Amino acid sequence: MAGDDLMPENESGYKLAQPKQTLAEYQKMDENDASLQRYKESLGLGGGKDLSDPNDPRVCIILSLSMESPGREPVVIDLSAPGSEKKLKDKPFKIKAGAKFTMIATFKVQHEILSGLHYVQSIKYLGIRIPGGKSSEMIGSYAPNTDKTPVYVKKFAEEEAPNMNKKFGVHSKFIDDDGKTHLEFDWAFQIDKDW
Repeated sequence: MAGDDLMPENESGYKLAQPKQTLAEYQKMDENDASLQRYKESLGLGGGKDLSDPNDPRVCIILSLSMESPGREPVVIDLSAPGSEKKLKDKPFKIKAGAKFTMIATFKVQHEILSGLHYVQSIKYLGIRIPGGKSSEMIGSYAPNTDKTPVYVKKFAEEEAPNMNKKFGVHSKFIDDDGKTHLEFDWAFQIDKDW
């Protein structure tokens, strides 16, 4: 796969305003400003017990990717166990032709602030990327999870399945603004006339 094939779209003129800081440095910034303290708490800084696992060095742990569509139960791709993503390519899930659906990512953050998490995917048919087959969704920036917010859930924009009966391969990546890949995997879906 080409190196930049699964890089997020470049946001023209976007730059981080300041160098990345540790969680402790963020918490101490302007500690006498009550308004800023309330704002930081709304971002998950300083509110609740940190749930970071000291034995797990990962910053972002993708727990699942789900598809919701009217008229059927959600399809959940469980990504919580390390290595679980390696089995997905051979187990395509079915999408009804013309159906509207929404993808949902469930994840947790630990140890530090996660800046600019993106979900990027490339859809291929017979190994060739289809026109319009690359998409990038900004998920956002997040503080480590606490007991008040044990997981984060991001609902993507609604999509519509094409009206064709074909099997597609997908290469997906969760990557942040620092260029760090948190999870990369292949999976597949089948467009069919029925669920």
